[in-house]
Amino acid sequence: MLEKLKRVIRYLTLRLMRINATPHYIALGLAVGVFAGLLPILPFQIVTAVGLAFVVRGSKIAAALGTWVSNPLNWVPLYMLSYYIGHAVLPFDIPPFTTFQLEMAEMVELGWMFFAVMMVGGLVVATPSAIVSYFVALKGIRAYQARRKARLSRQKSID
Repeated sequence: MLEKLKRVIRYLTLRLMRINATPHYIALGLAVGVFAGLLPILPFQIVTAVGLAFVVRGSKIAAALGTWVSNPLNWVPLYMLSYYIGHAVLPFDIPPFTTFQLEMAEMVELGWMFFAVMMVGGLVVATPSAIVSYFVALKGIRAYQARRKARLSRQKSID
């Protein structure tokens, strides 16, 4: 199981790095994907990320890949973090978070105040995470593309 997860992560990373575009375009797409991936809108994360990528003119593929920052292995901790942060910011009288409230429709059933608390908490977590992911991705993609360009130029000089 762990080996499979490592292979998937490596595949997604290489897929992201090999997008034929500027580092800014890819990093911007990844950042909006991370942003949408950390919001408590579970069935709509990829759609939201790709829509935001259109708006900010970032990579749609990178945006879709960026949503995997939230995955079935970490939904519960991320949503609990969103709940507690949102509840600290908006101290509404709402029911406590349980692990059965992972989908947006289930949160809305509990009331709009519960959903608002989750969204505010998600925004507080997602905004700095997206900013950090942009700069980390930008640096990593620039380094990868420079290494790849140097390797390809060495291969051409050998031929």
